[in-house]
Amino acid sequence: IQNSHTAKTVSRKSLCILNNQTVSGEENMKIILAFLFIAPLALSARAEKDYSSSDSAAPPETKSRFAMLDDVRILANGLLQLGHGLKDFVHKTKGQMNDIFQKLYIFDRSFYELSLQTSEIKEEEEQLRQTTARLQINNEEIKNLSQEMNSKIEDLIQNKIQLQEKVWGLEDKVTKLAIIQPSMQETKEISSLKAFVEQQDNHIKQLLKIVEDQHVQLNRQHNQIMELEDKLNHMELQELAENSFTGEQTEPEAIPFAVRNATAVTYKSDGAAPDCTALYNSGMQSNGVYTIKPNGSEAFDVYCEMKFGSSWTVIQNREDGSLDFNQTWDAYTNGFGDLNEEFWLGLNKTYSITKQGDYILRIELQDWKDNKRYIEYAFSLGGPETDYTLQLSRISGSIPNALPEQTELRFSTADHDMDVINDFSCPENYLGGWWHSECEETNLNGKYVAPRSRGRLDRRKGLYWKPKKGRYYLLKSTKIMIHPTDLKSFD
Repeated sequence: IQNSHTAKTVSRKSLCILNNQTVSGEENMKIILAFLFIAPLALSARAEKDYSSSDSAAPPETKSRFAMLDDVRILANGLLQLGHGLKDFVHKTKGQMNDIFQKLYIFDRSFYELSLQTSEIKEEEEQLRQTTARLQINNEEIKNLSQEMNSKIEDLIQNKIQLQEKVWGLEDKVTKLAIIQPSMQETKEISSLKAFVEQQDNHIKQLLKIVEDQHVQLNRQHNQIMELEDKLNHMELQELAENSFTGEQTEPEAIPFAVRNATAVTYKSDGAAPDCTALYNSGMQSNGVYTIKPNGSEAFDVYCEMKFGSSWTVIQNREDGSLDFNQTWDAYTNGFGDLNEEFWLGLNKTYSITKQGDYILRIELQDWKDNKRYIEYAFSLGGPETDYTLQLSRISGSIPNALPEQTELRFSTADHDMDVINDFSCPENYLGGWWHSECEETNLNGKYVAPRSRGRLDRRKGLYWKPKKGRYYLLKSTKIMIHPTDLKSFD
């Protein structure tokens, strides 16, 4: 009887636990074991009770039979609810396991694809390095061969000088022969010397042709090496992590364009030179401020920088953030700043220079780790009626391109923006006038932001170079300059 009462108590407690929706799978297993252990005891106890009361009166026997049926119903109901709970738990566990297996499969697949891409990049980089090494070896061999050719040419020049001396002697003899009839022996000597001179002259021409061919081959090898170096630089730049810069630089007042530094060196010419290159060719071969007068324009001052055996006309210079480049349309049209410090030459003045012929646009960049890069474009600049539309075509460089090529880019400022996209103005939101396209590629006239910037929004308003498939590179200094396309040597 005591065991039966204990079984009933445990059964009722188990039913209460099963009705609780927060029971975990581990507790359900414990309840199953409890039922399996208690159920036989309860049934055994009920059987003993029935047997011991067989001799008793009929009413107690009837009462005992009904009590046993109630216990069986309670136990069956508890087991049924327990089965439903275990079924739900199993389905839930299977679903979670399927999710885990699916995520593991996706992760394995992504890791495998990433490994394949990494292997391909490494193989391509190794092939490029090997090709560069072979070209450098060939270049050295060609240089040595060129030195040998130069040595032979010097010997030939010495022989030519000696022959010229002999020819001069022969000329004296010919002069004398005009008066005195030469002998047969002298005539033969003159003929043999003449044949020898012609032979040496043909030999010199052949050597000069060989040297020219070698020079062409050297130039071809050099161009191949430069292209491979550009590819390697492009791959290395793609692997660089994003530079984290924080903090801001206080924006100073704009400096009027007419202001000049008291220590600045200004050179005055007669105003006839159309650009800095023409000044350099006329003998002005020092960096500084000069006065030029492009065709059909008034004379104005520019900063000329000597580079690569010529002089470039600088149209923009930023180096320390001392000048606020968030200016109006009129300021960007006419120019602002100090030509010996930070400045913007002006769209109208730049256009008056470039409309004289074909020019190269060179952009020099320096980041906060003092790494220097450059890029050069062939370009065309429209007049004020086109909002100074710019079209670019990349020539060379040591940094990936960040400006759209073969696309008309209209210059815009916060107060003169014709290309508002979805009510979003590039100059107003990213500060500074520029040839914007999608507000993302780059902005060399943006807000000057020093390291330790406080947020990504400020960084995108800063001075940066942004390749289309690369990261933002915050810049410490920038310089934009132009030169006629007849420049013979590049960096």
